[in-house]
Amino acid sequence: MARVKQRLRRQREGGWRTQEKPDNALMAYVHLYVDWLAMTGCTPATQRTRQRGLEQFVKWFDTRGLSQPEEITRAVLETWQRHLYLHRKTDGHALAIRTQHTLLVAVKGLCRWLARQRYVQYNAGSELVLPRKPHALPKVVLSVAQVEALMGKPDLESVTGMRDRALLEVLYSTGMRRMEIAQLQLGDIDLDTRTIAIRQGKGRRDRFVPVGERACAWVERYLLEERTALVVHTEQWSLFLTDYGTAFTLGQLSAIVTRYMRRAGIDKGSCHALRHACATHMLDNGADVRFIQMLLGHADLTSTQIYTHVSIGKLREIHAATHPAGLDAASLPMGLPPGRSCH
Repeated sequence: MARVKQRLRRQREGGWRTQEKPDNALMAYVHLYVDWLAMTGCTPATQRTRQRGLEQFVKWFDTRGLSQPEEITRAVLETWQRHLYLHRKTDGHALAIRTQHTLLVAVKGLCRWLARQRYVQYNAGSELVLPRKPHALPKVVLSVAQVEALMGKPDLESVTGMRDRALLEVLYSTGMRRMEIAQLQLGDIDLDTRTIAIRQGKGRRDRFVPVGERACAWVERYLLEERTALVVHTEQWSLFLTDYGTAFTLGQLSAIVTRYMRRAGIDKGSCHALRHACATHMLDNGADVRFIQMLLGHADLTSTQIYTHVSIGKLREIHAATHPAGLDAASLPMGLPPGRSCH
């Protein structure tokens, strides 16, 4: 399943990512740079992203007969940036601004490292202006009714139904990332204090988050009634186990959540949709945005403030209570009772 999804992703990207490794002298410096990223504490995900981006740059670099670090100039980098901007995938669409930004950040990082290590005399990427990343709203925002419908889809009579219900409840209650719940261990959840210790989350940051009473009840029931039946190796300490007694991969988690969402009539979204729902519903009910920031583990408040644009409930109430056009019932069209929603 994971391989099929990777192939489909490559097709959507129009073949932009390929498995061929560039045969160019610059790749030796790329490998040294990625090793340096590992030594300085960058996460494996960052290392993989930088390496993939730099491999694309080196391929393009090679087609122009260039191979040495000193041949990377500001003019070359601006040409690469223009190439990314004009590139069209096989479906005719341009590369997303975020994709362009990610690829350019990788090259800027390489240039900065080359100058620091004295492989080149100056940092050619120091004056490269990156495209501004859009602050897009979440594509899928589930209503409370949709979440409740989702929670009712696992078959509690099956072997794994209790596990799946507990998994969905924890995702919605805590707003955890898929990566974070995949690496959750038995000792990380305290049902007495209703807290979870998230270790080495995004950016390798640890944090404690509260868990709702309902989610704790389902986790406790899963631990008592189902998890022991899934254990294959006694040294396996992951909280949520697959049918084969192993820890979940990210793809397996997505597949489970997606399946239940489709059964609930939700056409789009997966694990992250429950993260969005957690933040949006709490904001609708009056939670402070800074608390949401701590809950979600955002390093920057601006990442959390996106949800204030999605949280429409309070804005709708204030608008109805204060806007002059909404206060005058006499101006409503004939036959439309006050308070009725317009469609």
